[in-house]
Amino acid sequence: MANIPYPESYYAASANAVPPRPALQGEVETDVCVIGAGYTGLSSALFLLENGFKVTVLEAARVGFGASGRNGGQIVNSYSRDIDVIERTVGPKQAQLLGQMAFEGGRIIRERVAKYNIQCDLKDGGVFAAITARQMAHLESQKRLWERFGHTQLELMDQRRIREVVSCEQYVGGMLDMSGGHIHPLNLALGEAAAIESLGGTVYEQSPAVRIERGANPVVHTPQGRVRAKFIIVAGNAYLGNLVPELAAKSMPCGTQVITTEPLGEALAKRLLPQDYCVEDCNYLLDYYRLTGDKRLVFGGGVVYGARDPANIEAIIRPKMLKAFPQLKDVKIDYAWTGNFLLTLSRLPQVGRLGDNIYYSQGCSGHGVTYTHLAGKVLAEALRGQAERFDAFADLPHYPFPGGQLLGTPFAALGAWYYGLRDKLGF
Repeated sequence: MANIPYPESYYAASANAVPPRPALQGEVETDVCVIGAGYTGLSSALFLLENGFKVTVLEAARVGFGASGRNGGQIVNSYSRDIDVIERTVGPKQAQLLGQMAFEGGRIIRERVAKYNIQCDLKDGGVFAAITARQMAHLESQKRLWERFGHTQLELMDQRRIREVVSCEQYVGGMLDMSGGHIHPLNLALGEAAAIESLGGTVYEQSPAVRIERGANPVVHTPQGRVRAKFIIVAGNAYLGNLVPELAAKSMPCGTQVITTEPLGEALAKRLLPQDYCVEDCNYLLDYYRLTGDKRLVFGGGVVYGARDPANIEAIIRPKMLKAFPQLKDVKIDYAWTGNFLLTLSRLPQVGRLGDNIYYSQGCSGHGVTYTHLAGKVLAEALRGQAERFDAFADLPHYPFPGGQLLGTPFAALGAWYYGLRDKLGF
């Protein structure tokens, strides 16, 4: 079987050195087989190992190959649909539980980094930047909403104040979340995989799950081996393919694009983002950016529905970067890449169980860095028989895309066009 390398990206080029892990050969037995070595799978495995389970992780390519190793690297709290939307959908009792969990993922990341000494350029502070007065009003209500659920590390910023943290003329104000922040996402995943191995867990790379034999004692088959387990956690997200058909019908892989500049040097980097916070704007089709440890600007945005790779990523994203920072017009782009995330129709994550022993979490809808770390803890709790928090997610309503993925793509693209137009017109 051909080895699948990391796609070219700034993260792959600057990853901490780790030897490749072996592919699974032959048969192994374990308590839990985790399919996918992205954040959901790694977080689940780590929590399970800390609670005494024997865990085997199967990864089709390399650790952090998918969205976990290619995203914007931003620690952003809550979900892709905020707690007020959840409250209207499921009522106050369930929303209370989900609201309490909305800020836990970032704490879990910081705990992991500290406990296992993970070198991933962790920095505190994330900015939501408002381009219109309407967006600023939304941030004011979002602050009240988040504070209602106990989240207090927030500061509203007027136009003068936001200029102190980001040198961009577009913004009328914003909100600073000091429990937000940013990381080198691939190095976080690699550090979590090393932590799994330090606790006696096993991670196999180049070992795609090709078939699940369901039943009382499920078996996961790979091209050259199989894993007999008591439980399975399916954590493939946008890279799961059709391994579990009933999950594929309810979700759609989408691509997002990211570019990274050449090193800007200390002085220019400090002029752009003096406190080294990360930033995302409040548009529906949002732009997001931050500095790396070696003072490059990582800038992302845009969505390609159906997860096709666009021909020229730099041509899509560079104009967005220059709109925010015209002072970078002569700066060279060293890296450009795309990665897939999994979109659900409700924009809320899908969590559940198939039969008695196959658990899953998927569909972060572009809000995955913090949510996946929480999901790992919630899945591990469910396997230990503590299902209250798992059930709060599992009870969220979910819908198949109209016409399946084939027709879902144009529907979603049409919706994005509509919201993009609203962004442009300032609605």
